[in-house]
Amino acid sequence: MSIWGDKPYYSLNYYLRELYGEKIYKIAIDGGFTCPNRDGKIDTKGCIFCSEGGSGDFASSASLSIYDQIEQGKKRLSSKKTGNKYIAYFQAYTNTYAPIDRLKALFRKAISHPDIIGLSVATRPDCLDNEVIKLLATINKTKKVWVELGLQSIHTSSASFIRRGYELDCFDSAVTRLTEAGLDVVVHLILGLPNETKEDVLQSVKYICDKNISGIKLQLLHVLKNTDLADYYYEQGFKILSMDEYIDLLISCIEIIPPEIVIHRITGDGPKNLLIEPLWSGNKKVVLNTILKEFKNRNTWQGKKTPLL
Repeated sequence: MSIWGDKPYYSLNYYLRELYGEKIYKIAIDGGFTCPNRDGKIDTKGCIFCSEGGSGDFASSASLSIYDQIEQGKKRLSSKKTGNKYIAYFQAYTNTYAPIDRLKALFRKAISHPDIIGLSVATRPDCLDNEVIKLLATINKTKKVWVELGLQSIHTSSASFIRRGYELDCFDSAVTRLTEAGLDVVVHLILGLPNETKEDVLQSVKYICDKNISGIKLQLLHVLKNTDLADYYYEQGFKILSMDEYIDLLISCIEIIPPEIVIHRITGDGPKNLLIEPLWSGNKKVVLNTILKEFKNRNTWQGKKTPLL
């Protein structure tokens, strides 16, 4: 056991229990957004790894109202849930890429649901003007707001390869403005990008941890059907991390993350009907158990500042 319960790192589950005193679940919401990397403002092809669902493959249909999506999400969780409160997670595509009045209407519908205690908004740093940040900061005074930024890598060559569509200084500016507004920032990094070394990944982790962020998501690269990454994989090929290689890289990342930063994700699972590689990631339970076993074997923990108890 550690100071974070049954995990040797500061997990989202532990943090939310600290904050709310009970188990909290996230419900993925599709607000019907698009993305400047898809609609032609920046590009029309999107990020190279992005599926047709825009990273919202587990969300309900955007044809449903926000209220109905929340109710549907609650039903999906009913067999395993032990709590009765939820975070509305606007996940699919870029969830601040719309006129401010539309954003106000969607977000306020979500937080008006009696079982919703917070709002998590996945977006791009280049889609966060001051008006949007002001709106999120206002909501944050009523119900907690997390802003999730898909950085993926700090390296220029990787950003170009994945067609991210914005420079690193845009990310830096967004983090500064969000934190000045009192908003919690969660940063997404992808582990296993083609041509990135272990040191490249650790440099990305160190860089974002030096920013004033509150959380991090470490995501295994998935090759999904009907993506340009899948085409590249079949045409050019690139190394797919084995489970052992991924776990070694993941633990090395977590060891250098300061203990006050919440780790929201340590792997991820692509939809099984779309997953091409790595196939081992399809059994999430086995992966998570193996990760925790390896932590124990190494007697290691996040930040290495607080020993396991």
